[in-house]
Amino acid sequence: MEPLPRGANFVRAKFLWEIGLDVAGDQTIPYGGNRDMAIVVGSGGGRSFKPSLTLATGSAIMAHDVIAGKVQCSFVNPSALLTQAYRGLGVFDRPLPVRVVCSYPSWDRFAMVAHARTGLKTIADIKAKQYPLKMSVREDPTHSTFVLIDQIFGHYGFSLKDVVSWGGELVTTGAPQSAKRLDALRAGTVDAVFDEAMRVWFDVALAGGYQPLDFSAGAFDELESFGWRRAMIRSDDRNFRNLKRDYECIDFSGWPLYCAESLDEKVVYDICEAVVAREAEMPWEDPDYRGIGQVFAESPETPIDVPLHPGVERFVRDRKLKF
Repeated sequence: MEPLPRGANFVRAKFLWEIGLDVAGDQTIPYGGNRDMAIVVGSGGGRSFKPSLTLATGSAIMAHDVIAGKVQCSFVNPSALLTQAYRGLGVFDRPLPVRVVCSYPSWDRFAMVAHARTGLKTIADIKAKQYPLKMSVREDPTHSTFVLIDQIFGHYGFSLKDVVSWGGELVTTGAPQSAKRLDALRAGTVDAVFDEAMRVWFDVALAGGYQPLDFSAGAFDELESFGWRRAMIRSDDRNFRNLKRDYECIDFSGWPLYCAESLDEKVVYDICEAVVAREAEMPWEDPDYRGIGQVFAESPETPIDVPLHPGVERFVRDRKLKF
């Protein structure tokens, strides 16, 4: 497959795609603003455009639009939120008939750390001491990390609002590796960090005197019932050279591309064909991507707790894809 399909129309489409990337990628746009994109395939040969396939990025609760047929496929980060949609738990008040098309490989973990000066050792200690934490979190109030934080704190009987009422403060950041956060960690000017993308900030925090907060067994049990998976970070992990002990936290891996169970099998099959055909053009991340078969299978980077669409199952059988 050529990097760009032949024909002037595809040159124009690529031109528009680059414009969209720049407009939506403007870092001055706040999270929750016009930072998402939809790819619409259809016919523009008449007086109006007739869409046939819409693929989009967006929040987890966009699953309602997917089921309603307004969007055929959408990405969600992480996979556990799609599991919540499937089970009708957490941010979803009823089970939704979602199905996985494929999963972009993304290894990740969610950690909670507090500076040693706080004296906090566990998440339960936050409530017990009603500690007024100055917390580094994401600036986007709809970010999936807030769903997880709410569910973790909810198990212990308190909330982020409670911490703020005790004198705490939310110190927000866009990217988890922003200078604003990393400088604060090195200087010790925030008390805690609750976030994913551990590869870019966790070791910096550990080097700055922050320590992991431990979860209770009961918290893990409740979170697993929602669809989260527990995960272990080993002290010998080369990504985290300042980690002195094993740390059990939450798996935040996988970006599933999903659809409604009712989506036509041929449409799903064609999407799978496109993923394989355009493999060389995809922005895979090293070392998470380990071959095209992984995209349709369970792996540490692609946890799948929601059924594959039948069109995917047939495609995998036909192509004899293995991982």
